[in-house]
Amino acid sequence: MVARDPENIQREIEKTRDALAESLDALADRANPKTLIEGSKEQIAEKLADPKIKYTLIAVGTLVGLAVVRSIFR
Repeated sequence: MVARDPENIQREIEKTRDALAESLDALADRANPKTLIEGSKEQIAEKLADPKIKYTLIAVGTLVGLAVVRSIFR
C-alpha cells in the first residue's frame, strides 16, 4: 500500500468541496421560487406569442363575450 501525500489529499478535499459548493449553489438557484416563476412566465409568453394559440384564444374570448351579452339581453 502506497502512502498518499497529506498535502495532495488536502488539495483534493478542497477541490471537491469547491465543486460541491458550486453544484449546491446552482441547484439552489434553479429551485428558487422566483426563478421558477420567471421561467414559467417566459414559457407562457412564448406560447401566447404563437399565432395559432393567440388567435384561438381571441376567438374563444369573443364567442364567450357574445354569449354573455346575448344572455344579458334575452
